[in-house]
Amino acid sequence: MKSVIRDIGLAKAGKQKINWVRKNMPLLRSLEEEFSKTKPFEGVRMTVSVHLEAKTAYLAKLLAIGGGEVSVTGSNPLSTQDDVAAALAQDGLNVYAWYGATDEEYKEHLNLALGYKPNIIIDDGGDLINLLHTSRSELLPHVMGGCEETTTGVIRLKAMEREGVLKFPMVAVNNAYCKYLFDNRYGTGQSVWDGINRTTNLIVAGKSVVVIGYGWCGKGIAMRAKGFGASVIVCEIDPIKAAEAVMDGYKVMPMEEAAELGDIFITVTGCIRVIHRDHFKVMRDGAILCNAGHFDVEVSVNELEEMAVSKEEQRKNIMGYKMEDGRWINVLAEGRLVNLAAGDGHPAEIMDMSFALQALSAEYMLKNYKGLGNRVLDVPEEIDRRVAMMKLESWGVKIDELTEEQKKYLDSWC
Repeated sequence: MKSVIRDIGLAKAGKQKINWVRKNMPLLRSLEEEFSKTKPFEGVRMTVSVHLEAKTAYLAKLLAIGGGEVSVTGSNPLSTQDDVAAALAQDGLNVYAWYGATDEEYKEHLNLALGYKPNIIIDDGGDLINLLHTSRSELLPHVMGGCEETTTGVIRLKAMEREGVLKFPMVAVNNAYCKYLFDNRYGTGQSVWDGINRTTNLIVAGKSVVVIGYGWCGKGIAMRAKGFGASVIVCEIDPIKAAEAVMDGYKVMPMEEAAELGDIFITVTGCIRVIHRDHFKVMRDGAILCNAGHFDVEVSVNELEEMAVSKEEQRKNIMGYKMEDGRWINVLAEGRLVNLAAGDGHPAEIMDMSFALQALSAEYMLKNYKGLGNRVLDVPEEIDRRVAMMKLESWGVKIDELTEEQKKYLDSWC
């Protein structure tokens, strides 16, 4: 089936991006060397739905080098990079995505990618899994299992598991130590501010930044905001996380109070209507709103549209909404993921770890799916530790090992 992309003529620019990240992803290069010999995915059909930019492209190429028949689509209409999609298509992969897809086009691309009757799924946010369990259930007999990249997708998978409707095993790659300690904290922490700063061209120092959600992504965003010189406010529903935020040096308060104080608002919750009508009424003139959760439901843009007397594009990826009293409220990237819809996503070195986890977890799933049951699984500890050791080796860092005497001492009770 022919790839569905915007313009094959963009392939040269896409290959430059892929070559650049490859040079800065030593873990995937190591797995490329290994998989080119072992061919762990020989004869296996694999569908990847992750934000389609250069790092994801290298992961897809790695799976193909490992013998997989790979179809690729995006996981967000505004994060697909058309030149990268063209480069993958030119290299012989099956690609179905373009930037700015309508809801109908986006769903069509997902369905086209699933048309290969995949055995292994690599998902980001759960859209492929949702389709497989609803309108494309005829494909379920072909699926061995899969891997989920992000918090939102894991939440959806666990809901399916609780309700007894999940039809195959899924590895929660997001929950691996090497994912959330590094990707969620350092990757999101840097890439969100890359997207905001590139889009607004405004200073962060001296501003009041409201971070809504203090999970690992929220921790990273708040940490970087503090480093830029912002005054940081955290909004939380979890008392333990809220207490942690206080001890980390941040102000903690309900959103109804923070709404009046913030200059920049960043949602990182995975929930709906985190910023809504009541908050818009009291926000400062010029407030900037953006989302770093997976879906475009955290900032209630529909309510803002209803309240505004007019709207106007302020800059690329900034839509300004004029309130009845003359205040302007600005939304970045339509309320979609600001680090991808208005940036290049996480740094290559971070995604090197996350995608090494994905590749090794996919290999694990292929070898073990028959005995895993229809449930959500953690990444095996040996894979997590292997990725951490590979990362240390790429830095030239060595660590200590326990002596036999120390192991015996730690294993004893007296």
